[in-house]
Amino acid sequence: MRNESMRNVEWGMRNREADSRSVGSPRARSTPVNSAFRIPHSEFPQIRDFAAFLAKERNDSPHTVTAYARDVADFAAFCGRYYGGRWSWAGVDRLAIRGWLGAMQERGLARRSAARALSALRTFYRFLSVTQGLDVNPAKAARTPKLEQTLPTPLDRGEIVTLFAHAEHRAEAGGFKGARDLAMLELFYSTGIRLAELTGLNDPDVDLVSDRLKVRGKGKKERVVPVGSYAERALRRYYRHRDEVLAATGGGAGPARRGGPVFVNRRGKRLTPRGVQLAIKGLLAALARGHALHVHSLRHSFATHLLDAGADLRAVQELLGHASLGTTQVYTHVSVERLKQAYRQAHPRA
Repeated sequence: MRNESMRNVEWGMRNREADSRSVGSPRARSTPVNSAFRIPHSEFPQIRDFAAFLAKERNDSPHTVTAYARDVADFAAFCGRYYGGRWSWAGVDRLAIRGWLGAMQERGLARRSAARALSALRTFYRFLSVTQGLDVNPAKAARTPKLEQTLPTPLDRGEIVTLFAHAEHRAEAGGFKGARDLAMLELFYSTGIRLAELTGLNDPDVDLVSDRLKVRGKGKKERVVPVGSYAERALRRYYRHRDEVLAATGGGAGPARRGGPVFVNRRGKRLTPRGVQLAIKGLLAALARGHALHVHSLRHSFATHLLDAGADLRAVQELLGHASLGTTQVYTHVSVERLKQAYRQAHPRA
């Protein structure tokens, strides 16, 4: 049975079936490799409707929608060059997809990026199958690039102590920025939330009475995570400074302010992901290997330290908002490696 939600997004696309059988054009063929991402969606209406489906029906994040649409547009540009004439989605073969994957490798794209692009194309063809009755999916038979096996790089306990001592010293010196940056740092490590989840927080999402946080994760799925006592105190201190900034900028403050963003800049506007990255990177610079660390390192540290202390894997999965337990299991490998290292250093006959 076809998925009901996907049937709801046909939007009369069957009336444009001719478009899917002949989508190549001289304009597409002339698009250079490095400008493939600038192909207008109006030239490929299927890509425009695919992006709308991802955003409205699947509730994918704006980042995912943009990436998937860009990947499919890149494939369309490649097909224009590969076939050298008019082509159709139905007429694409496996050789074209293999050539596209090879072209990405030549351009220096990481295997993980190529794997995501192939996944986007598979999803696009499933979308065409439901909305236009296309009965082929050449991307399904293509082999996914083998990904490099990389383990997360968490901070060790000593680094955590140094990092938070540095952040607390800056916050105690007074000022809005120091208090805000400490609150963000505490919240990242206390809850393990993602960058986009933190920047999307609004005041009603934070309950400091019951020490809970409502988070909107990937696919706009909501989960509730506990907030630690250190993060709670840091947030209360930050709120006092934030109220002063909002009062000065006319953004409203205190109980009268409802639904606004939790973290703001000096102008009282929602702090952007880039703003958060720069703030946390500035704190991480206090560590010897700070240049190699980033915001997501705090999420890695949160999960690894919980498992080190004996936390249940399923509980950690729920806290992180992972759809698959396999995604969480990578942190067990990190914990085992840390145990092996401690064993080698401490045991006389290791």
